[in-house]
Amino acid sequence: MTQAKKRQYRHLPAFILLALAQGPLHGGGLRGMFASQGLELAVDSAAVYRTLRQLEAEGAVTSAWDASRAGPALRVYSLTAAGHDKLDAWKADIEHRLALLTNFLHAYDRLPPRGPAS
Repeated sequence: MTQAKKRQYRHLPAFILLALAQGPLHGGGLRGMFASQGLELAVDSAAVYRTLRQLEAEGAVTSAWDASRAGPALRVYSLTAAGHDKLDAWKADIEHRLALLTNFLHAYDRLPPRGPAS
C-alpha cells in the first residue's frame, strides 16, 4: 500500500463515524455520502467494510440486516454512544493536528528569503 493510501485510510474511521452520526447507513451508502459531501476519499469498498467491522468490534457501531427493500439484504450500520465518544476524540485530535500544521505554515512563511543557490 502506498504512503498516500495509508494516510487516507488512517482517517477513514473518523469519516465513517462522522457520516453515521447523521443517521444509519449501509457500506455503499457511506461511500455515496462521502462523494456527495465533496470528500474525495479514494478508498475501496473493502477498506470501508474492514473499517466498519473494526468499529463494530470496538463497540463504536452496531449493525443489523435490512431486508425490507427489493434485492439483497443490506447490513445497516448505526453509531453507538461509544462511537459518539470516539468521534469526539477524532475531532479533538484533528483540531490539535490542524493547529500544529497551521503553526508550521506560519513559521514557514516567516523564514528569511533564500539566497541564490550555490
